[in-house]
Amino acid sequence: MRTRQRFPRHRWLRPRWVVAVIVIAAVGMATFVIIGDYSEPSGPRALTSDEVNRLAITRFRNYEAGGRAVTITVPTTAGGLVITGSIDYRAKLGYGVVRGTGRDTSGDGLIQWNTTTVFVHPMANAPTEAPASPPGSAWHRRPLQTSGSSLDSSLLIALSLGSDRPDNAELLPQNGAAWVGPDQVSGHRVDVMSGPGTPAKPGTAGNVRYWIGSDGTMHRVQADVASEPRPVAIDFDTQAYVPVQPAPGVTPTR
Repeated sequence: MRTRQRFPRHRWLRPRWVVAVIVIAAVGMATFVIIGDYSEPSGPRALTSDEVNRLAITRFRNYEAGGRAVTITVPTTAGGLVITGSIDYRAKLGYGVVRGTGRDTSGDGLIQWNTTTVFVHPMANAPTEAPASPPGSAWHRRPLQTSGSSLDSSLLIALSLGSDRPDNAELLPQNGAAWVGPDQVSGHRVDVMSGPGTPAKPGTAGNVRYWIGSDGTMHRVQADVASEPRPVAIDFDTQAYVPVQPAPGVTPTR
């Protein structure tokens, strides 16, 4: 009796099926990635109603908080200045340490300012943080310049980022406000929105960008100034907020 010869099963049948599944899965994944890439259109575009409302309340949020810790990066032709401190948005009073970068170190020291006057306390070795209580003497005062100074423009812009009431949401789109794109600031997901320069932001050259969280909290602002090709940058909550105490002779403006 002849024995039927058994031939081995072709091993390529199973791998071909597996390859087909992998290809289908890869196509599906590619489709998902493509759809994901286009789920958020690139800006600028018109603001949604939610974005308009968040932009309208963002300055009020600063006022509501009372004050915010800030780092202000000021462009200058000699290298730049960095101010680290706090702003009391109800008293319209800022205070901190100013330190120069590059060649611009001659003005290092403490600085305090309101909407009309700048007070400086020169220090050869400025600390990284301003003392909670300002020194009682050796302050020099000068009028705050409303034009021609990137430092003074930056100080005014920083003070203007708080308001005792929300902005008019209906007027923001009419004045050119737009959504620019998504971003992250210190772990916070934000929307970048642009707004025109207005009298409320003195010294701006027609372009202000706001990094705003989902609840309307302001995390960063960049503003063009007429006296410099680079924008001023204002970052919030870069350190712990320290309530601002007026230096001798400084009057808060409300």
